[in-house]
Amino acid sequence: MPSVMTKPVARPRGPLDGRALPRGEDFRLAVSPAAGRILLRGDAAVAARASAAFGAPLPTRSGAVGARSDRAALWLGPDEWLLIAEGEAPAEIIAPLSAALADRAHSLVDVSQRQIGLDVVGPNAARALTAGCPLDLSLAAFPVGTATRTLLAKSEIVLWRRAPEHFRVEVWRSFADYVASYLSEAARRAPRAGGFA
Repeated sequence: MPSVMTKPVARPRGPLDGRALPRGEDFRLAVSPAAGRILLRGDAAVAARASAAFGAPLPTRSGAVGARSDRAALWLGPDEWLLIAEGEAPAEIIAPLSAALADRAHSLVDVSQRQIGLDVVGPNAARALTAGCPLDLSLAAFPVGTATRTLLAKSEIVLWRRAPEHFRVEVWRSFADYVASYLSEAARRAPRAGGFA
């Protein structure tokens, strides 16, 4: 019986491929699952229609996140949202949105290849982030379900708190290695786990 030859499938190299990331009990850093990422801009009517087409509510207040299943809409400004759909191609997000918004002024920009997500997890997650981020990351000031644009050292990021000890950092691919190195060193220098309420 003849063997079947298959062509190798080329996959783009990720900025952190082959790099060992910290995986301890107090702090873990990992590349987030592959996702389609779309920046949407538009008015309140666009947000209302986009919520139905996207399958997760687009929030209308500062710093809020609307999530459902593997989709999330992060409020970035009065007329701007970052839409993230894990495991989906950008076209799967854009097609229904374009159809729903065809008669409304809006902007849809695919940023899937521009940035990646990093999951920052563990009792020392907030402490490591605070080493380079000017925000108060206590649970009272930055509760679960909050997201915002901010800085981490010299890199612009979008920071999303998914659970008390779980953050997602969205960062441009060209800064991913820098951010991973910064967080790894900050976690290594953290004086102790926990204690950051």
